[in-house]
Amino acid sequence: MQSPGKDPVRSGFHRVEIQETTWDVPVRYSALRAIGSGAYGTVCSAIDQDSKEKVAIKKLYRPFQSLIHAQRAYRELRLLRHIQHENVIHLLDVFTPDSTLEKFQTFYMVMPFVAQDLGHIMKKKRLSSRIVTYLFYQLLRGLKVSTFDLKPGNLAVNENCELKILDFGLARHTESEMTGYVVTRWYRAPEVIFNWMHYTQTVDVWSAGCILAEMISGQVLFSGHDSIDQLKKILRLTGNPDSSLVQKMQSKDAQSYVQGLAPQKKKKFKEVFPSMEANAVDLLEGMLLLDPEKRLTAKQGLSHPFLAEYHDPESEPDSEPYDDSFESLELTIAEWKSKSSLFSQTVFHPLSIQGLLESNFIKPVFC
Repeated sequence: MQSPGKDPVRSGFHRVEIQETTWDVPVRYSALRAIGSGAYGTVCSAIDQDSKEKVAIKKLYRPFQSLIHAQRAYRELRLLRHIQHENVIHLLDVFTPDSTLEKFQTFYMVMPFVAQDLGHIMKKKRLSSRIVTYLFYQLLRGLKVSTFDLKPGNLAVNENCELKILDFGLARHTESEMTGYVVTRWYRAPEVIFNWMHYTQTVDVWSAGCILAEMISGQVLFSGHDSIDQLKKILRLTGNPDSSLVQKMQSKDAQSYVQGLAPQKKKKFKEVFPSMEANAVDLLEGMLLLDPEKRLTAKQGLSHPFLAEYHDPESEPDSEPYDDSFESLELTIAEWKSKSSLFSQTVFHPLSIQGLLESNFIKPVFC
C-alpha cells in the first residue's frame, strides 16, 4: 500500500525504508543494507541482480536544497565520471526515481562495494612495514589524479591489500561546516582548517602524511578536539609559520593570530619518531610542511626512496585534463540541477553508464 503523502513508486523501481529514510531504487538492486553515512550522504550495500555482484549505493542528502549543495552534487557527478584510475573508486551507474526535470530532486550513485576501510583495519591490528609501504604507494598513486577529502575511513582496502580512495574533496569547507566533524579535521591541512590561502593538491599530501604516521605508529598524529587545539598540536611539531608563509595568508586576522602565538621551533622528526625508519621519517618531514608550496607533491613522494620497491613512473598515470571552469559559474539552483541532469542520461533512464562514458553526445532521456 502506498504511504500517505508520498509519490507512487516509479515503474521498474521498488521502495525500501532504511533508517527512517526512503530509498527508491531499480528492482535490479536488492537486499539493501545501511553501511555508513557522512556529512553529505548515506551509503547502502546491495546486490546487483544483473551482475550478481555486491555494490555500494550512495544517496546524497537533498542535493538541490541550496546553491552549495547543488554545485556539490554536480561536482561529484562530474569528478566520478571523469576519473578512471585503479586506486580511485569508479562509477557503475547513476539513477533517479524522478521522471521529469521538474520533479528531479534526488539521485543515487552506484559504485563497487568494498568491505573494509583503512580506519577499521588500523583499529584491529598494527600493520606490517611492508603493508604500510604498499598501501601508501597506492594512496600517492591515486593522489596524482585529483583532490580528495582524505581520512582512513575514506580509503577502502580489500583482502588483497588493494586500496581505493572513496571520496572526493566535494566541499569548499567553512569553519561552521567543520563544527563537530572532528575526525576529518584531524587529517585536514592547516591552510584549509583556517582558510589561510587558496589551496592546491598538496592539501592531500598533508593528509597523506598524517595517515602515514598513523599507519606506522598506530596513533592519530594530530587529534585536536577543536580547531584551536588542532593548530596547537600541529605547531608543536612543525614550529610556528615563518614570515614568508605569514605574508602569503590572505586573511589579516589569520596573520595577526599567528603572529601573536608564543614562539615554537620545529622539532626534529627523527626524535619525535625514534622507532621509524629513516626513509619514512624523511618522507614524512617533506609532507608535513606548513607552507603548501614547499610540501612534496604526490609525484615527488612516489619517487622517494621509501617507495623505491614499488615506484614505476610508467605505471603511475597522471590525470587526463579536467575542465573545472564550472567552479567559477554563478548559477541558480535550477541551473545546477539542469546541468546535473544533462550530465548523465542514466539520471532519467536506469541504464548502465558504460554507454555514456563511451559517448560524445549526452542528452537527457525522460521515460
